Order: sequence, then C-alpha cells, then structure tokens
Amino acid sequence: MKRIFLVLSLIGLVALPAFPQDFNVLIIHVDDLGWADIEPLGSDFYETPHINRLASEGILFTNSYAAAAICSPTRAAMLTGKYPARLGITDWIRAKFQGVTTSGLPREYEVFEDKPLKTPKIQGFLPLEEVTIAERMKGYGYETLHVGKWHLGEEGFYPTDQGFDVNIGGNDLGQPPSYFDPYLPAQPRDFYEITTLKPRKEGEFLTDREGDEVVDYIRSKKEKKFFIHWAPYAVHTPIMGKPDLVEKYKQKEPGNQRNPEYAALVESVDQNVGKVIEALDKLGLREKTLVIFTSDNGGLIWDYENPITNNYPLKSQKGYPYEGGIRVPTIVSWPGKLPMGALSESPIITMDWIPTILDFMGENPVQEGLEGISLKPILENPSQKVDRDLFWHFPHYRLNDIVPYAIVRSGDYKLIHYFDGSQDELYNLDFDMEEKVNVISTRKAIADQLQIKLEKWLEETGARLPVEK
Repeated sequence: MKRIFLVLSLIGLVALPAFPQDFNVLIIHVDDLGWADIEPLGSDFYETPHINRLASEGILFTNSYAAAAICSPTRAAMLTGKYPARLGITDWIRAKFQGVTTSGLPREYEVFEDKPLKTPKIQGFLPLEEVTIAERMKGYGYETLHVGKWHLGEEGFYPTDQGFDVNIGGNDLGQPPSYFDPYLPAQPRDFYEITTLKPRKEGEFLTDREGDEVVDYIRSKKEKKFFIHWAPYAVHTPIMGKPDLVEKYKQKEPGNQRNPEYAALVESVDQNVGKVIEALDKLGLREKTLVIFTSDNGGLIWDYENPITNNYPLKSQKGYPYEGGIRVPTIVSWPGKLPMGALSESPIITMDWIPTILDFMGENPVQEGLEGISLKPILENPSQKVDRDLFWHFPHYRLNDIVPYAIVRSGDYKLIHYFDGSQDELYNLDFDMEEKVNVISTRKAIADQLQIKLEKWLEETGARLPVEK
C-alpha cells in the first residue's frame, strides 16, 4: 500500500507557550469519512491537500476511534462525552419522513421472525437533560454554532434546544435529500427536506454552502470566543459531486479507491476545510483556535463489486465491528500551542474531546462524570502512548450479516463478542491490523480476561442487551 504520511514524524516533548483560557474551538465532524480516505493515511486516489496541510500543522492520530460504527451514537457521544450504551442510543435514529415517531427509551424489543434474539429498541433522541458540549461552552461565555448534520431527534431536540445559539442545516435527517440547492429529493416526501437550511442559489453544492456559513460566522464573531461544531453531511450518501470534480477523477488513474463521484465528495470537504482554515489565518485567529478534525464512523463500501470507497488496510466497513467500521481519521491542530507534523499512536475515542477542551480551559474534567480522558498530555507530547480500554456496543441486527455484538480493545488486543452464540473473535492489532487471523483459540486466557472486562463495562453502563425470544 502506498502510504503518504507527508513529512510527519514522531517528536518528543518540546517547550510550548502556556495555553490561554480564552481560545476558540472548531470541531469538524465529517460523516462517513473512512480512515484511509485522506492522503496522510494512505489514499492514493483522493486528493486532500488542505487536510494534508492541517496534518502538517498538527498531530495525526493513527489509532483514533469513533464511539460507534454508525452515526447517531457517535454524534451523541461527541456532544455528551458519554458512551452510547449509557445513553441508550446504540443505533441510528430514524427520521420523521420514515414514519417513525421520535420516542424515549421504551424498554421494548424488536422481534425478527428469522432471528433467535429480541433486540432492544433505542432512545429516539438525545434527551434534553443531558449536558452537551455546547451548553458547557455557553457556560464559559462562548458563542455557539452548529452547521450541517444533526440526526439526534426531531423538532424540540434540535441544536438550538441543546445549547447552540445558531443552527444551520441540522434536523432529524441522516443524509441530505440532495447535495445541490434547493436540497430537495427527486421524489417529494413529507418532512424530507433540510428545514433549517434555506436555499440561496440554485445548483450550489451543500458542502460549499456549509463552508461559507462557517466562515461568515467566524467573521461575525472574531472579537468573541466561539465554539463551532461543523458536521458536514458529506461524505454520506447520496454519493454526488460537483461535475468538474467528478470529471477530473474520471480522467485519473484509479488506485485502491476508484469511485469518481465519491472522490469529488471527499475533495469538496477538503476544499472547504481549506476555506475555513484560510479564514482563520486571515483574521489572525489561527493560533487562537483549537481545530479538531475527525469522523463519525468508518467508510461505507456497500457493494464490494462496485465500492463507494476502500478502507484498506482495514477490514470491512461502516456498521461492522471491524477496524474499517470504527477506526477514523483524526487530526488536532493548534499552531504555536501544540507540536506540528507529529504522529500519535495512542488509542483515542470520540468521548475524549470534551475532557480535552475542559482541560485546556484549566478545568478538571475528572470531576465532570465524563467517560473519555483528556488528551492534553498526549497533544503536548505525541510520542507517549496511553494504555487504556475502549468499548463498543451494538445490540442490533442490521443488513443480512450484522448480528448483535460488543467490543473491547485493551492494549493491542481486540475482542469481538457476539450475543447470538457465534464464535467470538480476538485480534492482535499490533501484528494484524487487517484482522486476518482470529487468535481466540490460541490466546484463550487473554480472551477470557477481555470478556470479563466487557461484561463489567456492560453492567456499569446499564447497556441494554438482546435477549432470547
């Protein structure tokens, strides 16, 4: 595999300026962007020059994980700092247009005639009682903006109900009806439109519009502290691209990836990352802004005969318990405050961002009841590697071959436990990041230890489990 790590290298602890308590925060939370979808992590087809630059001006994490292999649970974890299992949001939340009314956790089960287990129904929205990162930031005097995908409940549970001053584009939809203004579906459906994003120019590309909205907000708040959660709808389906970019990739020699429409969608994200970073530079805010770039789950392949993307060397895709479903690209950049051009191999996860931001503010995140850890020590010294356990819980059937599972990663070992009695899987990711060899039969003692950890965690979080009919 052609691996492009720019000029990034592991660096040691360096003398850095003291961190200001008054700084801006920009989280770029891309939808469905796979670990290998950016050049710094090996893409040999998609072009991501602005993301490359962001990595060269920051820290690239090679063992970064989403809180789930699907979107809504990870987004809930990002906003609350809690595991999806604790929140009861363990699958994607259905939208109103799909005929599913938003509801609380009903303590009921889904029953499938051809499946042996009953699986728990999910919490259908992010409860207002949960304290979100936006509410925390407002408490510190920040102006707060959400742009793009929300997917955490319908009216009454939108971003402006959860601590954001301004919401542009966020509602109950998991994907845009179209990427082209006026953002409407080919076949009209009730409620299937981005009600919080008004059309402004026919044919305008949605990701370009999002980038403009972020830039406009930064300009309007340049004299204040701001927190921005930009969650591009890209690169989620429907796979669409600007015609000029699609044509560009049709003329390009394919590599591991080869879908020109998807490549155009990735490049649109990259272009707008560049647009936003350039605005911070021009306004003199780059060194006053902590930028976090990440994704909500692994890349979607869907059809292996005609793939949307390719997560190689990671196994499988979005929704599945393998690395291709949960490992994501992540970059943290803060020039003048954090090392530049660094790599970190430490395992990190979505819930870590709130503790990290609080730590930079001088607060003690340990007292906040959060389930992530502060990454501030790692960001200051990327060469150190943290030893920790990470967990995932998906107690549902999906598609034809996803059965209820839970995962623990401890050190270099990863255990996948299947609730339906299927053979569990154990991988040593240090030697086998492609998850080719299940070593559970030869490392039974390790598997037993990890199973005990997993069962304890499931109990502590109150995770809802599938049960026999």
